[in-house]
Amino acid sequence: MTKISDIAPEKLDGKNMGYVPPRKLRISRKLKLHTRSGRKIDPITFEVIRHALWHVNEEHGATIQRVSGSPVAMYALDLNPSILTEDGEFVYFGPYMQYMSGVTDTQVKWILENRGDNPGIRDGDMFLANDPWVGAAHQQDVMLICPVFWKGELFCWVTNCLHQYDIGGITPSSFCPSAENAYEEGICIPPVKIIENNEIRRDIEELYLRASRKPDAVALDFRAQLAGNIAARDRILALIRKYGPDEVKGVMKRVIDNAEKAFLEKLDRLPDGVWRDRTYIECCRPGDRRTHRVCLTLRKEGRKLIFENDGTAPQDGAMNATFSGWRGSLMVALNQLMCWDQYFCVGGALRHVEFNPTPGTINCANFPASVSTAPIQSMEISLYPTYNVLSKMLYCDPQMRRDIMCIGGTSQWPGTLFRGTNQWGEYYGYVLIDPIGGAIGAFAQGDGINTGGQSRTPICKLPNIEHTEQDFPLLILYRKEMVDSGGAGKWRGGLSAETCFIPHRTPFITQDTTSSGNAVPTSTGMMGGYPATVNTYKFVRDTDILDRFARNSVPADIDDVKGRPEDLQLRQMNFRQNPTDVYAVMWSAGGGFGDPFERDPQHVADDFEARAVSREAARDIYGVVLDADGRADMVATEALRTRRRAARVKTGAKVARLSGERLALLTDNLAIKRSRGKAHACCAKCDADLGPVRGNYKERCVMEEQEVTAANPHIGDYKRYIDERPVWRQFFCPGCGSLIENEVAKAGDPVLADIEVDWPA
Repeated sequence: MTKISDIAPEKLDGKNMGYVPPRKLRISRKLKLHTRSGRKIDPITFEVIRHALWHVNEEHGATIQRVSGSPVAMYALDLNPSILTEDGEFVYFGPYMQYMSGVTDTQVKWILENRGDNPGIRDGDMFLANDPWVGAAHQQDVMLICPVFWKGELFCWVTNCLHQYDIGGITPSSFCPSAENAYEEGICIPPVKIIENNEIRRDIEELYLRASRKPDAVALDFRAQLAGNIAARDRILALIRKYGPDEVKGVMKRVIDNAEKAFLEKLDRLPDGVWRDRTYIECCRPGDRRTHRVCLTLRKEGRKLIFENDGTAPQDGAMNATFSGWRGSLMVALNQLMCWDQYFCVGGALRHVEFNPTPGTINCANFPASVSTAPIQSMEISLYPTYNVLSKMLYCDPQMRRDIMCIGGTSQWPGTLFRGTNQWGEYYGYVLIDPIGGAIGAFAQGDGINTGGQSRTPICKLPNIEHTEQDFPLLILYRKEMVDSGGAGKWRGGLSAETCFIPHRTPFITQDTTSSGNAVPTSTGMMGGYPATVNTYKFVRDTDILDRFARNSVPADIDDVKGRPEDLQLRQMNFRQNPTDVYAVMWSAGGGFGDPFERDPQHVADDFEARAVSREAARDIYGVVLDADGRADMVATEALRTRRRAARVKTGAKVARLSGERLALLTDNLAIKRSRGKAHACCAKCDADLGPVRGNYKERCVMEEQEVTAANPHIGDYKRYIDERPVWRQFFCPGCGSLIENEVAKAGDPVLADIEVDWPA
C-alpha cells in the first residue's frame, strides 16, 4: 500500500491512498501522540460523550454558516466539518457536503508525515490547504485543519472545508470551464501553517488572498472556518476536562470499532462478486462534442470492498477530478448506504475498503490537469454510479435492500456561471445555486422525493427566490417542478425543477454554461427503472417580456414568451444576457426503480392528477390507460400491458425454465435457482433460465435498442450537443416479456455485464 509520504504534492498521481494503518505512518519524533484510551466506560457515559462529539460537528458547521454569510455556505451548505483521531481515522464527519470530508483523513496523514519536523505541528496551529492532489475536491474547497492538544500531546484533529467565493483563475468564481491545466485555475496550496500560536500568519493569509477578486469575502470565509475550528476545539477540550482524556479517546476508538463491526456484519450477509456501472460525460472543453466514458467496478472479496475505475476515458479538458475527488465521491454513497446506522462514522468501514483507480483518467487525473469544475462534473459522474453498484450488491439481502436508493440529486450540475456589475454597482461573479434543489431517486419500496435536495448534502436547502434576487441582479420569472422529469418505474423517481430569470437593474449579465448530462441521461434508473430527465438550457433572445410586464402578465413557461430561441452549448463562454433575454435552466431528476408496467395504475392516475406524469407518459411508458377524467381504466390497462409484454417475446423460441427452490433475489427482476448443481439467474416472474450467476444474464435476454429519447419525455435531440449517438437498451425476459433491466450506452459499446455473483452451489 502506498504511504502518504511517498508522494510529493507535485507528483500525486492517483496512487492508492486508501486506509493507511496508524502503525505504518512515519511521524516525527518531535510529536507526541495521545494514544491511551479507557477500556471500561459505562454505557451511559459512552452515549453522552458519543452524542456530544456528534453535536460538535453540527455546531461546527452552523458556526461557519453564521459567520460566513456567503450564499454557498448559507443555502448550498457547501461545507463540512470532521473529527479525526490523533492518527487520522474518522470519528465523524458532518451532515453537510459530504464528499468534502472524503479525503480529510488522507490530508491529515499527509500533514503528520510531511509537516511534523518542518514547520512542526504544535498547540495553537492550523493548516490551510486546497491542493486537489493532496486532498480537496477542487481549488475552491479550502480546508482548515486544526490539531487539538492536551497537555503537550496531540489528542485529535478537527477540520473543516468550505467552498470559497473566488480564489483566482481565468474566470470569476474560479470555476474555469475553458482552463486546460491547473496553472489557469485558482491558486493551489498544499498544507501551510496559517495559524501559529493561535494567531493568523499575515504573510500566508496575504499570499492566499492575493489571488482573489473578492479578497474581503474570502477573508470572511476564512474567519468563519477559523471560528468553526475554535468552537469545535473548545467543545472537545471541555469534554476532556469533564470526563478525562482517556475516557473521551476511548469513546472515539469505540465509535470507530463499533462502526467497523456493523460494517463487517453487513458484508458477511452478502455474496462475493463483481458489480459494474458505466455512464458518460459530455464536452470537456469549449467546442468539444465528444462523450467520455466513465466506468466503475465494485469487487467484494470476503470482508473487503475494492473500487476500480478501469475503462474510464483519459483525462482531458477542464472537467477532471483527482484521486481525492474520486475517493471522496465514492465515500458519500458508501457512508449513506452502508454506514448510515453509525451516525456517519465511516472510519470503521474504511479499514476494509480499497480504492484502486487508474491514474491519468477523467476521475483520477495527474497533475497539472484542470480540475476546478470537478465537483459538478467528474465527481458527480463518479458518485452517482456508486449508488447503483452498492445497491445491487445490497439487494441480495432482504433486510438491506430496504436501504437502497436510485440516483438522484443533480447527477450532473447544469452550471450557470454569471458575472458583471450588480444592483449596487459592485463587481460580482457566482453560480446559480438553484439546482441544489435536485431530487431524490426512487427507493426499493417507495417513490423518490420531488425536489428533495442532494443526497450528498442531507440538510441542504433550496435558496428562497427573494434571497437570490437580493444578492444578485436577477428577476426570477418562475421556479416550478417539471412534469415527467422523474424516472419512470415501479417506484417513480423524484421530480426536478426549472428556474427562469432575466437580468434586473443591470445593463446585462455575462454568462458561461458548464454542464454535462444534457444529451445522455446520467440519473439512470435501476432494475428496470427508467432514467430521469437530462439537464436543459433554454434561452430566448429579444423577447416581449417587458411588454408582458406592462400588461401585468408573467409567463408560466419560457415557451410562452415571443422571441428568438438560441441553443446554448455545454461550455459556451462569455455570452451576454440582456434585460429582454429570457434564460431557463432545468436540472436532472431522480431515476426510477423497477419495471414501470408493475406500477399500480392508481398511483399513475394520482401522479397525473398531481401533474407529476403526463397522460402521454402514462400510456407510452407505464402502459396505463386514463379515461377523460384522469381515472385509471383497469381493464384497458391490463390488456395494453399484456399485449406489449407478448410483443417482446420471440415467437417459437424455446425457453428453459428452472424448477426447485428460489435461493434469493439477485435484483427486483432476477432470482437465483440451482440448475445441475450450479447457481443460475432466472426471471423472477416466470423462472426462465438466464444462465450462471457468474455470467452475463443480459446475453440470454431479448434486447431492444432504440433512441435514447424513448427513455424520458424531456430528452431531446443529442445532435445539439454531441456527435456520437447514445442509445437506450432494454433487456426483456425471453419467456414472459417482463422488463429485466435497462442500459444507456454509446452506440457500438458492448453490453455491460453489471452483475456477476459467486453464489454457492
